[in-house]
Amino acid sequence: MRQIAHFINRKCFTGGKTMRFENTNLETLKIDLNRLDDVMERNGMIRAGQWDYERVSYDRKFQVKEGIYYLRVQGYAVEGDVDTFDATIQLMVPILGKYYYPHGVEYGEDEVYPTHLVNQCEKLLKNIKKEAEAFAE
Repeated sequence: MRQIAHFINRKCFTGGKTMRFENTNLETLKIDLNRLDDVMERNGMIRAGQWDYERVSYDRKFQVKEGIYYLRVQGYAVEGDVDTFDATIQLMVPILGKYYYPHGVEYGEDEVYPTHLVNQCEKLLKNIKKEAEAFAE
């Protein structure tokens, strides 16, 4: 039997319309942007062009038999500007979404997430937190 986790039934997620990893406590961290970029890159999270002057988003793509999913960690500048690479970033609660061609990533309440993927994301986020804490304010 295929194991599937619906986000409402997982303790690490809250109700609402977005699959959120509430148990990571990443949202408690403030970290220098350059240090954050290093930590995220080491963990396969890509920022690329996903930023503006006040916000950053890091994504990691997971291609599994059930489909394509993206783990996203977002943050916003509490000091400085992202474009100058001189900013302190407040992290936010990570989210997981499923990709649908040609529409893009959906984070909706009707999405179903494979248990093995959720477990992999939890492990990755735990490692990111551990590394980021060393540089956090």
